[in-house]
Amino acid sequence: MAAVLWLLPQFNIKVPLWGLAVLMIALAVHSYIMYRVGRPTFLLKPKVAFENIIGVEGKVMRWQGTTGYVKVQGVLWKAICSGQRFNPGDDIVVVGIERLRLVVAPKTGPSDQKTAA
Repeated sequence: MAAVLWLLPQFNIKVPLWGLAVLMIALAVHSYIMYRVGRPTFLLKPKVAFENIIGVEGKVMRWQGTTGYVKVQGVLWKAICSGQRFNPGDDIVVVGIERLRLVVAPKTGPSDQKTAA
């Protein structure tokens, strides 16, 4: 609105009063529609909460050295694991959180534990 009232007259562009009214109504309708569209996103619960993610299994998407990317509960996370190398598709389990990175370990299933004994 400030552009219409201040900037356009600087270039000798005159907007009639009814034009300003139409612009204000259009702005009000746009604001209402954006409110209705965007409001549900504020009501959604987070898909992944930090305290609920420890112990959850996931898959390695990309790994290089001691860091990489894993997908846990459908969300891609940056992850670290000291002393372990992973390949894409490997199963992991979340053992901790360090800042915004997950600390992961290889998933050991019941069959792995039986063969180790």
